[in-house]
Amino acid sequence: QDSSDDIEDVSLFDADDDVSRRSKKSKIRHPVASFFHLFFRVSAIVVYLLCELLTSSFIACMVTIILLLSCDFWAVKNVTGRLMVGLRWWNQVDDDGRSHWVFEARKVSAQGGKTSSEAESRIFWLGLITCPMIWVIFAFSALFSFKVKWLAVVVMGVVLQGANLYGYIRCKVGSRKNLTSMATSYLGKQFLRQTMATEDQAAS
Repeated sequence: QDSSDDIEDVSLFDADDDVSRRSKKSKIRHPVASFFHLFFRVSAIVVYLLCELLTSSFIACMVTIILLLSCDFWAVKNVTGRLMVGLRWWNQVDDDGRSHWVFEARKVSAQGGKTSSEAESRIFWLGLITCPMIWVIFAFSALFSFKVKWLAVVVMGVVLQGANLYGYIRCKVGSRKNLTSMATSYLGKQFLRQTMATEDQAAS
């Protein structure tokens, strides 16, 4: 059978209709979700950096970091993404053993207005992109400094936070085909701009 993933788009379950009725003056409509979107992942990074100062027990630090990363993975995947940007994703395997990526997106209100604020969207994507990059840096640092005992912890950070980043990017832009077409379109536009600029310089 074809091992490629099937993509299925469904509407967001239990979409909060009352969100659209809230005051549009509020820049951050879900302060608790915004806080915990950053709290778990930033706390895991802080504990990793300061663990040797906080305690001499490697096991205690490792368990704390993994718990924080696990809470972050669940919260971002199931709660903060849905509330802050109206997106949610998961992967399921059917009876035939085929993998299905299922994406949810909040329906646009009847007035056509956005149900998520720009401030929340910036917070969500900034935290989602920045923290996995930091864990990648930690992974290379642990590898080159021969801190083998910490390598499993940083790899866990890369995997858990990288999985959320990958899932939400696919949820945002669609399937691999859509991502490829976007990249091709972008490169085509850049090439066209450079060609026109060169022609203008030659004409002048």
